[in-house]
Amino acid sequence: MARPRKRFGQHFLHDTQVVERILGAVDPRPGEPLLEIGPGRGALTLPLLRRCKHLIAVEIDRDLVPVLQREAEGIGELEIVNADILKFDLASLEAHHGLRLVGNLPYNISTPLMFHLLDSANLIRDMHFMVQKEVALRAVAAPGGGDYGRLSVMLQYRCRCEYLFDVPPASFRPPPKVDSAVIRLQPYARPQCEIGDYAVFSELVQTAFGQRRKTLSNSLKPMLDREAIGACGIDPGLRAENLAIADFACLSRAASR
Repeated sequence: MARPRKRFGQHFLHDTQVVERILGAVDPRPGEPLLEIGPGRGALTLPLLRRCKHLIAVEIDRDLVPVLQREAEGIGELEIVNADILKFDLASLEAHHGLRLVGNLPYNISTPLMFHLLDSANLIRDMHFMVQKEVALRAVAAPGGGDYGRLSVMLQYRCRCEYLFDVPPASFRPPPKVDSAVIRLQPYARPQCEIGDYAVFSELVQTAFGQRRKTLSNSLKPMLDREAIGACGIDPGLRAENLAIADFACLSRAASR
């Protein structure tokens, strides 16, 4: 049996109750374009395959590929892509629209991976991910709290974000040192706010939260002066954590001019 590899951040799910809860949340149906990220030993892969009959799985660990292929025999059609999901282009898939993504994401890449997937949000119907609980809380955080930050704004600008349920360390082998949680991300057909230039929006949000204890007039000085911030109806003395997504959108439009 393949052993978990630290360099891939592997913690293999083995709790059948958690698997059933994930299946209930995803509710996969035959014919849907379903892609699993990091199938590991197949704890979720095989139950998904029994339901949908065809599944694409992206796995970076080549030693796990034959293991998964053997386990999937007689269950359904499992198409395994041995690749780094951070470098994988979803548009390369034959059925690349309306994709449903599922995965127990390695903690060391979960945040950069979600940013990477936002670039293909127009191809995705929904995403159900197991992530570190801290990351899950940041994904769904509202303005005003310590969990609210760059990840919150960038995800919620493009997606409806839901916190589904907690997963304890004992559900994995080896057990991680932190709690996990399952979240659902559903890209909007259209972004909820007009932001101007996306690259400017991304830079502005990153700049605003880069030194989050600073006021907007100080943190955004490279992009907007106090007068421009005030012209958006926003107090330049506020901090980034106090702004709603619509506020960031207004600042982005101003900076895009």
